[in-house]
Amino acid sequence: MTSEDQHAAPAPTSLANRYGGQKRALTRKGKRNILIAVLAVGIAFLAWVTTSAATTSVSFKDIGYSTTDATLTEVDFQVTKDPAADAKCAVKAMDAKFAIVGWKVVDIGPNPTDAGTDGGHTTGHSTQLRTESQAVSAVVDNCWIPDAGK
Repeated sequence: MTSEDQHAAPAPTSLANRYGGQKRALTRKGKRNILIAVLAVGIAFLAWVTTSAATTSVSFKDIGYSTTDATLTEVDFQVTKDPAADAKCAVKAMDAKFAIVGWKVVDIGPNPTDAGTDGGHTTGHSTQLRTESQAVSAVVDNCWIPDAGK
């Protein structure tokens, strides 16, 4: 073969060589396995939604605060929860630069059965915080049900 012959004959190319062969359709077994996987994920999602909705929740609302002096702040707030459940609320006082100058975790016990007009779910609370310096704001940072995961 001469160098002329090598240049004259083009190399065999086809679409399959260039782009790959035809894709195979899913087999019946493959379709069944995909359907089973989708059903399993759907059932797991429904179970998660059902159990997460059933967990005990707690919410809070800041009512107000007052500063007696540079060492004491009083915070008023409401807690809404299951009347039989215990809760904890973290309350904080802040200075003009939003630095925390007082912090306290308040234990909220079971609600009295005659508390409030909503069946005893919402109760009012007041707590005093000792502060390092003059507080210009005080709020409930968070409330939670202790050991809710058990």
